[in-house]
Amino acid sequence: MTVNEAVPRGEGVPFTPRPVKAGADDPVEVRMTVNGTPTALSLPARVTLADALRDHLGLTGTHVGCEHGVCGMCTVLVGGEAARACLLFAVQLDGADIVTVEGLGRPDALHPLQESFGRHHALQCGFCTPGFLMSSYDLLTNQPDVTEEELPEELSGVICRCTGYRNILTAVDETRRAHPEGVPAPGNCGRTALVGRAGQGADASDGPDETENAASSGTQDIVLPGGDPTIAVRITTGIDLPEDRVWGVLDDIHLLARCLPGAELTDDYGHGHYAGRARVSVGPVKLTFNGVAQILEHDRAAGRLRAIAQGQDTGGAQTQADITLTTEATETGTAMHADAKVYLTGRIAQFGRALAGDVSRRMFEQFADAVTEAAASGQAPSGPVKAPSALSLVFAPLLDRVKRLLRRGGRRRRGGREKER
Repeated sequence: MTVNEAVPRGEGVPFTPRPVKAGADDPVEVRMTVNGTPTALSLPARVTLADALRDHLGLTGTHVGCEHGVCGMCTVLVGGEAARACLLFAVQLDGADIVTVEGLGRPDALHPLQESFGRHHALQCGFCTPGFLMSSYDLLTNQPDVTEEELPEELSGVICRCTGYRNILTAVDETRRAHPEGVPAPGNCGRTALVGRAGQGADASDGPDETENAASSGTQDIVLPGGDPTIAVRITTGIDLPEDRVWGVLDDIHLLARCLPGAELTDDYGHGHYAGRARVSVGPVKLTFNGVAQILEHDRAAGRLRAIAQGQDTGGAQTQADITLTTEATETGTAMHADAKVYLTGRIAQFGRALAGDVSRRMFEQFADAVTEAAASGQAPSGPVKAPSALSLVFAPLLDRVKRLLRRGGRRRRGGREKER
C-alpha cells in the first residue's frame, strides 16, 4: 500500500504528499496537533483520519456517514481548511494541524456559530451538525463576503436528512451578518483539549486566552471530590523479588505506566504531571478515558508512592482516583499494597459498586503481575497489559477458588506427611 507522508509547508497548507510504502496493517508513527494539543499515534497505514480521531483520540464529534466523502458529516479543519476526514489516511497528516468540532467552542463559551445553531434550532437530530459547523466556519472564514443567496450552494457539500436546511441557513446567515470580517477563531484549542466533551472538566483547556504557562504546561492541580468514594479497593501482592528491584519499576514512571492495564502515557508535562489514556471494556460497554495524573509522593526510602488522576470519556463518564502504593520487605521478597479510592460519575457509575469493584480489583491484580514481570526482566511487559474483559471477570472468582483449593490440598498433604514421620 502506498500512502502519502506529510511534509510541513507553509501556513494553511500543512503538508505536501510524498509517497511512502507501508503494508495496510503496518504501524506508522504519526504526530499531529489536534485542537491545539500535540499528539503522537502509532497507527496502521489503512486507518483514516476519521477513525483515528474517534477510536484513538476519543473525539467522537467527528461523525462518519457515507465514508465516501459525499455526505460531509466528517468535515474537520486541516491546516485551517475544510477536509473530509473519511477520505484522508491519518499517516498522510504527519505534522498537520487538525481542528475538530470539539475545538470550536466550550459548553460555557460557545462559538458564535454554535450559539446561532442553538438559537435557530438548526440542530435537528444532530448527526449532520458537526459537519455543518465546520463547513460553515470554513466558509465564513475564507469567504466572509458570501451572500445570503449563495449560502444554499456553498453549504450543499453537507447533507441533512431532517429537512432542516432552512434553519441551518438562517443560523449561518445570522453569524455572517454579525461577523462581516470573518468569524472568531476556534475557542477550545489548547494543550489539554483532547477530551471530547470535557469542556467543563478540570482537564479541559480554557482556550487561547489563558496564560501561556497554563495553556502549555498542563500543570493544573487535580481536586478530588469530598465525601466517600464510589469504590475503595485494597490489594496486597507478594513479589518474589527484593524491594530494590520493585522500586526499579516504580521509579520509572514511563515503565510503570506500561504496567497499567489498558493505559498509556501520552504526555509528560514535568513537575509530576502527566497526560494519558485508559480503556475499559465490560461486555458491550467500551470506555476510553482521556485525562491527567499528578504524582503527590514518591519516596523510595519510605516505600511509598501516591498519585491522583482524573479522566473523562466522550460520553461524559468521569472517573477520579487517589492511589497509594506501598512496599515492604518480606522473607521471600516484597509485599506490595495498592490502596485506591475511586470516584465515578456518568454511565460508568451505573455498573454498580460490586461490578465496578470487581473491575478495579482485577485491574490492580493485573498491574501487580505486570510490575512483577517488569521488575524481573528490567523491561516493560512483553505485550500491552489489556484491561479486564467481561469473560475474565466471570472466570476470575472460579480460578481464585480453584487456586485456594489447590493450596489447601497442598497444605493437607504436607501435614499428612509430617504426621507419618
